Amino acid sequence: MAAPSNLAVRLATAAVCVPLILLLLYRGPAWGFYALVAPAAVIGTWELFAMTHPGDRVAQYIGAFLGAVASLAVYFGGHDPRVLVTILVALPVLGLLATLTRLGTIETAALRAFAMGFGPLWVAVPLTLLALMRKDMEHDGASYVVMTMMFAWWGDTGGYFAGRFLGKRKLYEAVSPKKTVEGAIGGLGGSVLGALCAHFWYLPSIPLAHAVPLSLVAGALGQAGDLGESLVKRSTGVKDSGQIVPGHGGILDRVDALIVASAVVFLYVQWIR
Repeated sequence: MAAPSNLAVRLATAAVCVPLILLLLYRGPAWGFYALVAPAAVIGTWELFAMTHPGDRVAQYIGAFLGAVASLAVYFGGHDPRVLVTILVALPVLGLLATLTRLGTIETAALRAFAMGFGPLWVAVPLTLLALMRKDMEHDGASYVVMTMMFAWWGDTGGYFAGRFLGKRKLYEAVSPKKTVEGAIGGLGGSVLGALCAHFWYLPSIPLAHAVPLSLVAGALGQAGDLGESLVKRSTGVKDSGQIVPGHGGILDRVDALIVASAVVFLYVQWIR
C-alpha cells in the first residue's frame, strides 16, 4: 500500500486539530486555550534551541525554561508594565549568562548567546499573545484569535497552491529555494480571504477598511517570519524543526508565520481597535 502524501497527512491533521481548537476557543474557558498555547510555546522554543544548540541538552532545557517563564509572565502579568519591562531586560542578560556557563565552541558562542536571549521573545511571547487576546477581549477575543490564525494558515495554504501550480520566479532562493513570487502573492490572497471571512461571517465588529489592510500587513510579515525560520533551519542544516505534528514537521514549522501575525494583530488591538 502506498504511503499517504504529505498533503493528505496535512489535511487529516487539520481535520482533527481545527475543530478541537475552535471548540476550546468558543466553548472552553480562557485558561483552557492557554493550556493549549503554553505547551506549544515551550515546545517551539525548545525546537529552536535544538537547532541553535545541537547536542547540548542542558542549554536546550534552559532555553525552554526561559520560554515557559516568559509565557507565564506575559499571560498572568501582561497588564503590569513592570513585568513586561523585566522580561525584556532580563532575558537578553540571562541568555548571555547562560552561555557563559555552557561555553562550548567559542566560534558559535555569540550565536548561541543571542539565540538564548532572543529565542523566548521570538517564539513564546507572541504565541502567548493569542491567549491574552482570548482572555482580555471577552466575546470578540476568540474571533480575533481565529482571524489571526486564518491570516497565517490560509496565507500558507494560498502560498502552497499558488506556488505549486503557478510558481516560476524564486522569491528568496538563498533562504528558501522552493518559495516563489507567485506563491507569496497567493499567500497574500489567502490572508485577505481570511479577512473577508472574518468581517462578513464571525467578526462583523472589525471594519472592512481595517480587516483587509491588517491582513496584508500580517500576511506579508507572516511570510517574512516563515522565511526567518527557514533561515535558521538552513543555517543550522536542519530540514524540519521537529516531527511532533504529522505532515507539518515541528511546532515551530507550523507557527512560524503565526508568531508574527499574532504580534501584528495584538498591536492593532492595542493601538487602533
